[in-house]
Amino acid sequence: MGKNIEPTVKLTSAMQDRVRVGASVRDSVPLESHAELATGDDRPDPVGLLLAQDEHRLAPLVPIRHARMRVTPFTFYRGGAAIMASDLSRGPSTDLRVQLCGDAHLSNFGVFNGADRRLVFDINDFDETSPGPFEWDLKRLVASVTIAGRNNDLTAKQIRSASRAATKGYREVLAATLMSSPLDVHYYRIEIDSLLDQDEKLRKRSRKAIAKATRKDSVRALDKLTEVVDGERRIVSQPPLIVPLADFFDDERVEQLREFFDRYRASLAPHRSAVLNRYRFVDMAHKIVGVGSVGTRCLIVLLESDQGAPLFMQFKEATTSVLEPYAGSSGFERAGERVVRGQRLMQSTGDILLGWSHTEGEGDRTLDFYFRQLWDGKGSAEVDQMGPKRLKSYAWHCGGALALAHVRTGDGAAIHGYLGDDDTADHVLAEFGERYADLNEQDHAAHEQAIASGQVEAAAKP
Repeated sequence: MGKNIEPTVKLTSAMQDRVRVGASVRDSVPLESHAELATGDDRPDPVGLLLAQDEHRLAPLVPIRHARMRVTPFTFYRGGAAIMASDLSRGPSTDLRVQLCGDAHLSNFGVFNGADRRLVFDINDFDETSPGPFEWDLKRLVASVTIAGRNNDLTAKQIRSASRAATKGYREVLAATLMSSPLDVHYYRIEIDSLLDQDEKLRKRSRKAIAKATRKDSVRALDKLTEVVDGERRIVSQPPLIVPLADFFDDERVEQLREFFDRYRASLAPHRSAVLNRYRFVDMAHKIVGVGSVGTRCLIVLLESDQGAPLFMQFKEATTSVLEPYAGSSGFERAGERVVRGQRLMQSTGDILLGWSHTEGEGDRTLDFYFRQLWDGKGSAEVDQMGPKRLKSYAWHCGGALALAHVRTGDGAAIHGYLGDDDTADHVLAEFGERYADLNEQDHAAHEQAIASGQVEAAAKP
């Protein structure tokens, strides 16, 4: 994965002690126990958990969420982080805590521009980030590999090989960091070249995806998302996916918006805020994104510099993490700050304009948001088109990226001691992935039945 971190040969006595601490956790939480699922009559209704999330979402958009989730078991899994958080809390858990992604499935990894404008591969979704047991993220990743493999009609053998690769990548990168300083680990990043497979056909596909990500910037967003109306640049109207809001603001709302942006600027370091201050507001719109996020408030803002350079910003509503009811409080009063702080902890490099704010909602409710650049070299792999070799390689790299994020925020040596240096964990978690994929298919069917019965409304088009 890189030349800066090499597998360790001999650990210091201090590191050996931490490894032994992790190994001792197996006495209370055997490694093999993670293959099991805590199912039973007391398991919460998965559809009920989804409907509970809909309560504070924008009602007209909720049917789109369910339409996107119903397409395949994999799309259902992507939107079902709340279901799995409940399931994980009912199974075996270690006390080896890290900052969790909270939704570490395959589609939440990808490439984006680092602070130096070079592409980096890492976790790219932190809506659910919060502290918790390290294995919760790893289990969600492995299960997503199994579910994706089934979705792509791979054989059981091919799927197990890819699922094991995710844990193997996690273990191997974890082991390689043991004798690296915290500063080295902080700066270490997965360079794009490491993603290029040795197979010529796969390498061409990877290069094509990387080239596409490189082109995704505010200039391209300007071409795709705006038009000129009466001599003024405006965000296009494509309801319900994109709904411009320029006509929505009266004097009172404009003042609220100004205060909202001021709070966002205050969350940035002064030298970052100084960059933002050289842009002026042009237009704003509501834009639907993702699967699980549909129905939450997600807006895009077009800014422009004196030179006429565009800057698209996105601010997404942040709510309580699906992990918090089970793993404990995130430690932050504001959900937007939770997302930003968690992302900054876990990533080696990221968006220099990442920040948070809040504003008044209906009644006494406060709405929390986090800000980021909309298109900043962002690109995700087309998981549903991966064959066995590509899925296995991608799973390994996702596991490695997850390990780096966990090492930055937890005790990597103890986790290494718990997982061990053989492939036992790979097989155990692959077995968990198979069982959870079975459960996910049952939940997907229950969701489909709820739509058919009228309990859940799904839009005609996702």
